[in-house]
Amino acid sequence: MSSLVAAINRDAPVPLYVQVKDSLRERIESGVWKPGDRIPGESDLCQIFDVSRTVVLQALKELSFEGLIVRRQGKGTFVAEPKIGESLVQKLTGFYQDMVDRGLTPVTQVLRQARSPSSPKVAARLGLRPGEEVIEIERLRFVEGDPIVLVTTYLPYGLCPQLLQAELSRQSLYVFLERNCGLAIARGRRTIEAVSAGSREAELLRTEAGAPLIRLVSVSYLGDGTPLEYYEALHRGDRSRFEVELVRIREQGVHREAMVEGEPDLPPGTGVVPPSGQER
Repeated sequence: MSSLVAAINRDAPVPLYVQVKDSLRERIESGVWKPGDRIPGESDLCQIFDVSRTVVLQALKELSFEGLIVRRQGKGTFVAEPKIGESLVQKLTGFYQDMVDRGLTPVTQVLRQARSPSSPKVAARLGLRPGEEVIEIERLRFVEGDPIVLVTTYLPYGLCPQLLQAELSRQSLYVFLERNCGLAIARGRRTIEAVSAGSREAELLRTEAGAPLIRLVSVSYLGDGTPLEYYEALHRGDRSRFEVELVRIREQGVHREAMVEGEPDLPPGTGVVPPSGQER
């Protein structure tokens, strides 16, 4: 890593920590420091900028909030990997097609693909009787070799029994449903929340237990309103960003705000503007 030479203007109205933060950010955004690079330690930064440890800690804290650096206990501070952008409400093309459209190569590891009785929660989401059979698919989705999202999907077995034998490691679930089952998703409803990684999620997603994850819960419907898909997806908070576009539309002479289809932007990911909650 190239050496860091920095100067602080103590007469400027800009707080010292902001000047330190901006100097470090410039080196990251200009590509001098690349993803995965270890940046100087706190004591080194104090000497380089001739400021107190409090100033350095505040600057690093702000950069961490912005998703530009990650701090690993006992190892140091590193430039964060770019985040993967997804559209939260927009086109129902699915995670696979989202990534392909962005020039990325998604890979899926299928952890479970089985026929099982539905739990009361799953049955309620899919409009089934508790215990009625569903196909459960658990997949770990990779982008450029990194695990980004762990998703568990449930679909009524009676609507798409051929899905049980489908090869889903390198193809879109939505495309398979359309081409092989004649089932096209027309709309969906999603919720998003922040959660912490459990030990299993942390191991699969190559992060730490307790690390922030973005949890998406979705129900997708056919054109006639029949529920087809229920999924829960856990996205790595340090590698995912969701985007929406807001416009004002006129309804009966009155303007109201609504979320509509738009074109997402590509990697950072969580400057969560919102990683589509559309999976799959």
